[in-house]
Amino acid sequence: MVKKRYRADRDAIDRKRLPLAVKVFGVLCLAAGGATAVLLTITIVTMVLAFTSGSLDVEASTATVVIFVVETMLYTALATMFAIFGIRLLRNKRKHAAHGTEAMIIILAAIIICSIMLNGLGANVIPHAVVAVFLIVMQSYLDPALAGERELRRKLRDMETREQAEDGTLGLDPTGRGYITLNFFNLFWIFVVCSVLGLVIETVYHVLVVDPGVYEDRAGLLFGPFSPIYGVGAMLMTMALNRFHKAPFPVIFLVSAVIGGAFEYAVSWFMQFAFGIVAWDYTGTFLSIDGRTNGMFMAMWGVLGLFWVKLCLPWMLRLVNRIPWNWRYTLTTVCAALMIVDCGMTLMSLDRWYQREAGVAPDNAISRFIDDHFDNQYMEERFQSMSIDPDNAARTL
Repeated sequence: MVKKRYRADRDAIDRKRLPLAVKVFGVLCLAAGGATAVLLTITIVTMVLAFTSGSLDVEASTATVVIFVVETMLYTALATMFAIFGIRLLRNKRKHAAHGTEAMIIILAAIIICSIMLNGLGANVIPHAVVAVFLIVMQSYLDPALAGERELRRKLRDMETREQAEDGTLGLDPTGRGYITLNFFNLFWIFVVCSVLGLVIETVYHVLVVDPGVYEDRAGLLFGPFSPIYGVGAMLMTMALNRFHKAPFPVIFLVSAVIGGAFEYAVSWFMQFAFGIVAWDYTGTFLSIDGRTNGMFMAMWGVLGLFWVKLCLPWMLRLVNRIPWNWRYTLTTVCAALMIVDCGMTLMSLDRWYQREAGVAPDNAISRFIDDHFDNQYMEERFQSMSIDPDNAARTL
């Protein structure tokens, strides 16, 4: 009964006409996105022709050129998606427009990563952050499922939420297609809990296997016992395997191994070309891929995925349901804000660490604050598994 009512409310919201102001905005998106996509496409074609003809003299490294080309292509894709987004708003395709914002957020995240690798972490990231916030707001506004949840909460006045919390079913996918609801609340706490559990597992593994009896701080953030690579990895596995939680063990193992290995490779690549940092090197080990991941650790990701989907995810849901239902959103908001500050401070401190090693003097109050409180000695002690060399980065500055 609840599932049918949930689907009915969602479909009714999806058919609801968008306001005139939103459609006017859709026209602007269509015009600006289409024009920008055309100009960027012409720019890319011109650059390729000039490069192949030898008339373009490039002094930058190959990695820098590749990252710049990828960034330009991503900008073109984002502009095209904005044009498509405008068309969907004009056609009153609320659900499809919401899905489009999800794709644009992913593309924008890739653009931010390229921008940091080329130019470091500075004012260049601010416009991207503003666009990201806008897309998140639009996704929340347009998504019929999210709008349906808000409407349902208003109609039931938290009655069902209270009942689900008491029954221990809060957070389960109401449609029955997946195990849990892939909303911000569930994914955020998956990230937090797995960041802590991952750090514990990696620390114990290092003490017992890598360097017996020697403790090494394996934290990945400036503050707190967090290793975000495990938190993000768990989020990716949850999103990929949510609908396949009843799949055979080999399927879950293989998917988890591929996702974990690909993510580990991507993080290593980003850290090196953005900050010149090498956090791990598996060169010479079994099935090593550029030293960024290997067969053994991909197998470990596969095993972790099995444990996570089959055992830990239900436990995680029960743990989160222990948060009083009337506190959960306020507590999540506060903790998310603290985590964003921690991640932001970590990235800025890593960026300043790179700049100090490259001989760049502080040029603003934030840089001087970081130099005073998080100098090279502090960073080396906090991130003991990392080594930094500016020559490894692909920056143009």
